[in-house]
Amino acid sequence: MLATQVSAGESFDFIGSCRKLIAIDSSPQISALEAAEYLATLARGLGLDVEVQQEMQNGITQANIIVRLEPFQAGRSEFLLQAHLDTVDPGNFSLWKKNNFNPFDAVIEDGRIYGLGSAEVKLDFLCKLQALAQLKDKKFATLQPVLVGTFGEETGMQGALKLIRKNKINAKYALIGDPSDLNIVNAAKGYATVEMRIPFSNEETEYKKNKALSEHTSTQTKIFSGKSAHSSTPHLGESAALKLFDYLSKMPDNVVIVEMDAGTRQNMIPNQAMVELDVAASFKDPVIRKVNFLYSTMNEVQNEMKSVVDKVFTPEHSTISVGVIRTFEDHILVSGSCRILPNVKQEEYEKWMQMISRACEQVGAEFRLQDYKRPFRTDEKSVLIKGALAELEKLGQKSQCTSLASTNEASLFSRIGIECICIGAGKRETNVHTPNEHVEIKHLELMTSFYQRMIERFCL
Repeated sequence: MLATQVSAGESFDFIGSCRKLIAIDSSPQISALEAAEYLATLARGLGLDVEVQQEMQNGITQANIIVRLEPFQAGRSEFLLQAHLDTVDPGNFSLWKKNNFNPFDAVIEDGRIYGLGSAEVKLDFLCKLQALAQLKDKKFATLQPVLVGTFGEETGMQGALKLIRKNKINAKYALIGDPSDLNIVNAAKGYATVEMRIPFSNEETEYKKNKALSEHTSTQTKIFSGKSAHSSTPHLGESAALKLFDYLSKMPDNVVIVEMDAGTRQNMIPNQAMVELDVAASFKDPVIRKVNFLYSTMNEVQNEMKSVVDKVFTPEHSTISVGVIRTFEDHILVSGSCRILPNVKQEEYEKWMQMISRACEQVGAEFRLQDYKRPFRTDEKSVLIKGALAELEKLGQKSQCTSLASTNEASLFSRIGIECICIGAGKRETNVHTPNEHVEIKHLELMTSFYQRMIERFCL
């Protein structure tokens, strides 16, 4: 199935396309535009209808790609196949040993493709494109298939938001690309980022300025080490930030926080943290007292979260975690993320956020809640899930429904009434977001057949 014959003179070099797509850098600091334009050329060469939806995001031109067998018909319900085209940042190139220290150089070894985006989820788009091309000459009596590649999934799902807000699709069902080791993901946690800006007192700010000008110092620095993990799976890590907060909780009020620092991303558990401290005469409103009060409140919120359990998830409760700590001249920034179970009521979630907001008010800190994405769950008795399980079984794949601790674009599509499941080739844990990212070619082939069967089942 490595080359699909579409019609006379046309062919789809699947492996060659995999190599080219991985070679295109679509990490957060770049853009998905080049990837979308490459795929648009490929899809047009297959005789498909293509729209590239360009959007400006943070001063960078981004793009979604929308592929249909024929132009969109107003009022016609659709069957959505989706995958995002952006990747995470590759990190240190020297760790990508399988790829000759270049994450954009696809390497094939032992029936696997290694490279950034191989499992999450660039190559999934190619599987869906190949499946769609196989059905180019079919007439669809019920739903019309539509394939979408979105930008910005790793940084807030802006591409999916733009797609929805501009009414580019009219879907009833959706297959969302996500590495699931060929299992069906029918539930995922919601996601929100939280940010607290904790002010220094005027006395402390002045004290720190004078201290910086002094030739002598009496400060002491404490460094904490942990183990990094994604904030959706905090149990797999060991937060250096929490070790720092625990240490500060035992300090008296006359300790001055000169600097605190931890982490690089809101959605990651920090593996390093540091604090520089000094001892001075007591200040009226020390920042350490505020930090300790807010840390205590976060622990209260986490304990409240543990009261609502869903055993299909690991961890089985909602979580709140600190990802980044930074010190500025007049305040300390603490930011992180919440992962919310689907069975958490909206009022319960709002109560937890209000607990933190009120605590911030009490100490004069600024609280911001950003980028909230609701959790999603599709009933296991749904027609979509039953159909997916049946088609996988026909392909010799015994699949099961499972959950996802992180959040993806199903959160947005389900919110507007689209029934979603997530599925894809490739394992998630110890694979995606690592320099060992890979996917088995035979699983890409199986997913291509699965997507074709699902289109036939629900659209013909």
